Amino acid sequence: MSRRTERLASTIQQELAQIILHELQDPRLQGFPSITRVKVSPDLAIADVYVTVMGTPGAQNAALNALRHSAGLMRTRLTKALTMRTAPFIKFHLDESAKKEIEILDLIRKASEETAELDRQRAEAAQADPQSHQSGNPPDSSADPPPPPQ
Repeated sequence: MSRRTERLASTIQQELAQIILHELQDPRLQGFPSITRVKVSPDLAIADVYVTVMGTPGAQNAALNALRHSAGLMRTRLTKALTMRTAPFIKFHLDESAKKEIEILDLIRKASEETAELDRQRAEAAQADPQSHQSGNPPDSSADPPPPPQ
C-alpha cells in the first residue's frame, strides 16, 4: 500500500467512525459497530471497510445490512470531509479476524492451563518419592539393561 492510500484509509476510518457514532440513527445498529481496518484500492476507487459488531450472528448481519444501506450517505459525507473530488465507493465487510484471534487466545489459554496442571502433577510426584529424585538418576534407571559388549 502506498503512503497516500494508507493516509486515505486512516482518514476514512476516522471519518466513518464519527459518521456512524453521531449521524446514523438506524435501529439495526445495536451492537455499536467498530471499524477495525480500511483497505483502499490503488486507484482510490473502492474502500473496503472491515467492521466488528458485538452480538449474535443475526444482530451482526442486521448491523452490516444497515451499514451497507447507509453507504451512499456516508460516501456523500466523506466527499465533503476529504480533499478529493469524489470519495471511494464504500464496501462493508464483517471482520472475521477478531473472531479468529479470540479462538487462538482461547486455545493458548487452554494449553497453558494443561501445562500448569502437568507441572503440578510432576511436583506432587516428586514430593511423594523424594529418594529417587535426590540421587539425580531417573527413577527407572535400575531397570535399564547393561550396554552390550563390544
